[in-house]
Amino acid sequence: MARSAAVPQDEIDFRNKREQDAGVWIKQDDGSWRCNTEVKIPVLLRASEILVATAALLVSTPVILVLALLIRWDTRGPVFFRHTRIGINGKPFMFIKLRSQYADNRQRFPEMCAYDFTPESLPEVRLQEEDDPRVTRVGKWLRRSSLDELPNFWHVLTGDMTLVGPRPEMWEMFRYYQGEMLQKFSVRPGITGLAQICGRGYLTFEETIKFDLEYVKNKSWRRDMNILLRTIKQIFSGDGAM
Repeated sequence: MARSAAVPQDEIDFRNKREQDAGVWIKQDDGSWRCNTEVKIPVLLRASEILVATAALLVSTPVILVLALLIRWDTRGPVFFRHTRIGINGKPFMFIKLRSQYADNRQRFPEMCAYDFTPESLPEVRLQEEDDPRVTRVGKWLRRSSLDELPNFWHVLTGDMTLVGPRPEMWEMFRYYQGEMLQKFSVRPGITGLAQICGRGYLTFEETIKFDLEYVKNKSWRRDMNILLRTIKQIFSGDGAM
């Protein structure tokens, strides 16, 4: 079962509209916000997730260790990138992946890391750029190969994520969700999803939301299997990776 987590008030500004849209947040005495909805996962599904995630982590551990050495050799900074992401029912969790960007990006590129968009520009925003100056040399290869996502299996093991579902949203972007868009958070985020096999980094914010909602409304185990198989094919082709 996914853990409940508090969100510092200075991280996410939950306006009254956000409470009405999501309907799952309660303000705590310390000023933070907490989701009051428990996540119930079918036992068989949870058991299969634990089995797959454990196997994936065991197999990938030697690869992660080698990649860690490459990351430390390439640039200064931690091996892992930690960032607050939004999961099911809008609950935040600490997301971990291999670092593919410079550790001091917020100082180097403050405007790119602010994620401030106007209502007019938001639909056409692409959060990944083909020649993103924030990405390191090793990071470019990690992203093309998707190897930077290997630690994601840890989140499947903890229950914060599943194998297939919309990718977990950055907390900086959560403020732009409203109305029907919030249906994206009615399912757990996944390591891969419909948007990832239908354009991935080339999709705009609006296009990504469209695919995410289409997945949520038509979710099935057969579709999940199809997405997994297409993801494997896409990883080897590098299509859509930036």
